[in-house]
Amino acid sequence: MADPILQLRDLTKAYGALKVTDHVSLDVLPGEIHAIIGPNGAGKTTLIGQISGSLRPDGGSIRFAGEDVTHLPMHARARAGLARSFQITEILPAFTARENVALALQAKQGHSFRFLRNVSRDRDLNDRALACLAELGLSHRADLPAGILSHGEKRALELAIAMACEPKLLLLDEPMAGTGREETDRLVEVLGQLKGRYAMLLVEHDMSAVFALADRISVLVYGQIIETGTPNQIRASTKVREAYLGEEAA
Repeated sequence: MADPILQLRDLTKAYGALKVTDHVSLDVLPGEIHAIIGPNGAGKTTLIGQISGSLRPDGGSIRFAGEDVTHLPMHARARAGLARSFQITEILPAFTARENVALALQAKQGHSFRFLRNVSRDRDLNDRALACLAELGLSHRADLPAGILSHGEKRALELAIAMACEPKLLLLDEPMAGTGREETDRLVEVLGQLKGRYAMLLVEHDMSAVFALADRISVLVYGQIIETGTPNQIRASTKVREAYLGEEAA
C-alpha cells in the first residue's frame, strides 16, 4: 500500500475546557476521497482549519507528503501542495472566471498581485486557465464575471482555482453547501471525474454525495473519530447509526 499523503496523529484543539478535536488520528491515501462526516458542532471545520494551517493545534502532529507540517503557516502548506476549498465561496466577483483561475496560476508561479492588470494579456496563463475551466465544465462561462455565476458554478470555479495550484491534496469544506439538487449532482459528477487524480479530504453534510464519492469515511462526534471505514461499513455500523446517521444510512 502507498504511504499516506496526509497523516494526523492525536490532533487536539481545545477552547478552555471544551475539546473541539480530541486526539484525532486518520490517514488520507494518494488518490482517495476520504470523507469526514458528523453532526453540527462535531469539530469538522476546526479540524480542517488545523490541517490547512489557519488554526494551530494544541497537540499532536500533521504530516503531509512525508514532511512534518504541524507548525508550518498556511501559505507554506499551500506551496507544498495542500489546497483548501472553503465552506463559503471565495472568488473575485468582478473578475471573469478565466481571470480568477489565471490569477491562481500566476500566484503559483510566485508573482505578486501587482501583475493583476497583465493577466488578460498573458496567452499561456489564459490557455491554462481555460483548460482548468474545461475540466470543471465551465468553458462556456469563462468570460463572464464570476459574481454573476450560479452558486454551484461558483463552487466549481473554486475547484478550478484550487486545481490551478497543482495540489497534492484538496481539502473540500462542504462544497455542496447552498447548492440545489441539480447543482449538487453536477458537483458530484465533477468530483467523481477527478477521483484518483487528486487525494481529497471531503467534509460534507450531504450524505448522498458522501456515499457516492467516498472511498473511506471517518465519523467525527464530539471531537473524536468514532469509526473509519468504507461506505458499506459505515452504513452497517450500529455505533455510527446511533451516534449520527440514523435513518440517513437506510
